[in-house]
Parts: sequence; C-alpha cells; structure tokens
Amino acid sequence: MPDLSPDLAASLLRPYAGQVRVRVGGLLLRQNAVLLAAHRGLLPDGIPFWSPPGGGWQFGESVQECLQREFREETGLLVTVGRFLHVHEFRRGELQALELFFEVTLADDSAEAKLGLDPEHARDAQLLTKLAYFTPRQLGAFDPQQLHPLLRHILSPDDVFIPQVVFDKTRR
Repeated sequence: MPDLSPDLAASLLRPYAGQVRVRVGGLLLRQNAVLLAAHRGLLPDGIPFWSPPGGGWQFGESVQECLQREFREETGLLVTVGRFLHVHEFRRGELQALELFFEVTLADDSAEAKLGLDPEHARDAQLLTKLAYFTPRQLGAFDPQQLHPLLRHILSPDDVFIPQVVFDKTRR
C-alpha cells in the first residue's frame, strides 16, 4: 500500500472527525493469536495502525448485532458475541470514540478471515488494508503507536481477557 498524502489521509478520516462515536470491537483469539485489522490514515508515512475489528454502533441495533455486522463486513466471519471485556476512551487528533470490546468466537471454527469492505468508504478509499493474527510476542515487537492502546501491554493470550476500563486523561 503506497504512502498516503496528508490530504488523502484527512479525507479518509473526515467522516469520523469532530464527533463522538460509540464503537464496538471484538477480540477473537485463534491459536493464541488475536485477529487485528490494519487501518491507514491514522499515522504518518503510511504506517498501519492495528486494532481489533469493529466499528460504529448504529441506531436500532444492539451492541451484539453491531459487532456481528462489523465482523461480517470487515472480515467475512460470522461470530458469536461473548462477555463484555473492556471500555476505552479513544482520542487522537480530531477523532474521539467510546469503545466497547467483547470476546467473540467463530460460529464456524474452520472459517478464515478475508479482508472486507467498509460500506462508509468507496472501494478505492478503504481505511482497512489488511487482516492478520498476532501473538503477544509479535505485538511486543511493534512500535506502540502502531497498536491500539488496549493491545500495548499484552504479555500472554490470557491478558486479552482481563477486563480494563481506560479513560484518556490527556488533552490532545
């Protein structure tokens, strides 16, 4: 994926800027690795930002329905939503969201993730660029800015399931 110009990065993020969103994300483990999606436009020089699959909660759907829809759109996977795990306040520049994370399991254990399309963006202007499973050891090798804050201190697959409540105390 080529480097993004600042104008293209800004246009990709414009639909989400200047508003508070509620996002629902899912933590899916397979063989002690967590499924993550690479997002473009959040970091300079085309560096990907890795986060669990998920997205905006829409009026009229439950958070579980939202998460199932987002997983289907982004990964092609059908999931069962399990227990609530984390709440996180995300703030970066003009982006702000309250994020709710749940444990998810595959409805079909043999299913493979395939990068999908985000209906909020044109086919040639997608935020998501890649899906991959990462072990805690692999996550530790990333520059922390490339990882969702929820993932920055994971030392074991079990750490994914230790509930966290994180509210941003900094002003950016």
